[in-house]
Amino acid sequence: MVTTNQQAIQIERQPSPERLAALGVKTWGIWTKEVSTFPWSYNEAETCYFLEGEVTVTPEGGTPVTMGKGDLVTFAAGLTCTWEITQPVKKHYSFG
Repeated sequence: MVTTNQQAIQIERQPSPERLAALGVKTWGIWTKEVSTFPWSYNEAETCYFLEGEVTVTPEGGTPVTMGKGDLVTFAAGLTCTWEITQPVKKHYSFG
């Protein structure tokens, strides 16, 4: 697991199918977005699993973090950041 920016972004690279099944990832909603750059703030924690794409997320005042296909990522509540999508994204997501 990769943890960055004081626990604001946690990345689990290539989690096992058993781990994904235990989390119920396939029952989560799906979000897609084209190549773009935009600011984002998390009012509550989000966990997501990238099915496609690549993005660099830069926390406010922090170091850019790149993630994409096959990554299970948790964004902490209160995180303010900028998303730079470099390859169109498709991901499962769950808040809370």
